[in-house]
Amino acid sequence: MEQVKFSDLPVSEYILRAVEEMGFEFSTPIQSQGIPAVLRGGDVIGQAQTGTGKTAAFGIPAIEAVDVEDKNTQVLVMCPTRELALQVKEQIQKLAKYKKGLHVAAIYGGESYERQFLALKKGVQIVVGTPGRIMDHIDRKTLSLSSIKMAILDEADEMLNMGFREDIEKILSYAPDERQTVLFSATMSPEILSIAKRFQKDPEVIRTVKTEISNANIEQFFFPVRREAKMEVMTRLIDVNNLKLMLVFANTKSKVDEIVSELQIRGYAAEGLHGDMRQQVRTQVMNKFRAGTTTILVATDVAARGIDVSGVDAVFNYDVPQDLEYYVHRIGRTGRAGKTGKAFMFISGREKSRLREIEYYTKVKIEQGQIPTLAELIKTRHQKFVEQVRETLTAGIEENYEDIINELSNEGYSDVQIMSALIKMQVGTIKSEFSDNQLSDSYRESRSNDRFGSRDSRSTSGRRDSRDGGRDFGQSRERRFEPRERRREGGPSRGSANGDMVRLFLSLGRKDNVAPNHIVGAITSETRIAGRAIGQIDIYDKFSFVEVPQADVKRVLEGMQGKTINARQVSMEIAK
Repeated sequence: MEQVKFSDLPVSEYILRAVEEMGFEFSTPIQSQGIPAVLRGGDVIGQAQTGTGKTAAFGIPAIEAVDVEDKNTQVLVMCPTRELALQVKEQIQKLAKYKKGLHVAAIYGGESYERQFLALKKGVQIVVGTPGRIMDHIDRKTLSLSSIKMAILDEADEMLNMGFREDIEKILSYAPDERQTVLFSATMSPEILSIAKRFQKDPEVIRTVKTEISNANIEQFFFPVRREAKMEVMTRLIDVNNLKLMLVFANTKSKVDEIVSELQIRGYAAEGLHGDMRQQVRTQVMNKFRAGTTTILVATDVAARGIDVSGVDAVFNYDVPQDLEYYVHRIGRTGRAGKTGKAFMFISGREKSRLREIEYYTKVKIEQGQIPTLAELIKTRHQKFVEQVRETLTAGIEENYEDIINELSNEGYSDVQIMSALIKMQVGTIKSEFSDNQLSDSYRESRSNDRFGSRDSRSTSGRRDSRDGGRDFGQSRERRFEPRERRREGGPSRGSANGDMVRLFLSLGRKDNVAPNHIVGAITSETRIAGRAIGQIDIYDKFSFVEVPQADVKRVLEGMQGKTINARQVSMEIAK
């Protein structure tokens, strides 16, 4: 597709001035198609992935639509996470720099209501926020949607996955019927289309999604690794490849905490990012990562939405992503601005079949990488130490340490012994709890008549593949989100609740296209209990079980009464 300049789009001079100041001349495909479509005033569905410039695609028309003489809220943007809401707000502010009198505010959980009250009271024409906090402000009468001209749903698929469907529907019901509704999503699931059918009128559909990995600067490798050896393999890859800045992706919040803890114990500057963290802490973590103080950021896919950091050397898929789209989103955060990047994926057990699915989806062959041996690791660390010594010697040593050397020499130690002791103190003794042949999980590439391998070996991720009409690649049962503490302690046997957990029965199962993240998202959204508090989830064909803390049983049962999971009515009760 031929590139389109911003100056060729039907936008105002103040927009062009701001865009030029931001350093952009050409628009991305979603911008060149989306901006004119939204400016025409009709409802729009835009399908594009994260990092393709969607914010400007809806942000520029939103700015154009605002009447600065009117201090009422005229545009509402809903985002799934606080990070994305802040990023969208900041981007719109930059684009609106030269439209005097236009004010933008972000409202989200984790920040005091008072600060947000003051911002809204002054009058803001564009409000960006998460569904939960938007509903809170509506209920408190501090936000009115009666003057809304445009309602925008950004990353709509993620908001639905997080259990925000009812909030979204309720929020939109407060806005005038004659408003313009714009929806952006990376996927076009049945749930997305259901929202569109209910709240949009003959929407114009724009698709710019490319699942192929077009960035030739990204080297992709997979490693068959034993689950318990993933940390050892990852740290070896970090050291041998001399990686400076990395993103590590895990599928659950508890796994993020576990990875961060182990990395920190090993001496790496690692921090985590997930939904259970207070906003102030999340902001601090991101600032340290952008500044390079933190070199390894471990995150869930949802928490990482909106993260845009240049200079990432490598992305680690510590867990195989639960959605095929996530793989593209994850590795797209490296190999930017002409730099090369690496993408590593660890696969274990049944996850091996997901490799074939990802390759088919991205249309890229992923090569099997070689796990560095302990000897290679020792050689790398020794070479790094030698280089540091050379740099210090070249720079010159101003201080005089001869008295220390003489003191040790007088005690009978030779120069070689003294230097060896100093090197040992600096480099340390390099050893591993695993031998080289204990790291790798046996892997044999096999292809049967179907695309991804035999039916019995397919992934149990529980997510639907949109390419195949929602065909499910899982088996008849799933186990997810078992608490780390119970796994380590050997806890109760499968299907029983321990003294602090109670097992609940759900009337939905795999036939209802319910996945573990749908259950967790719905419970956390309706009851506000932390996702990490939820225990083991077992999904069967027609029903499911979930464990919740005994202290929260009443709140969960009452909060979920009459509610839906994945757009389907659910009934819950204590399992018999």
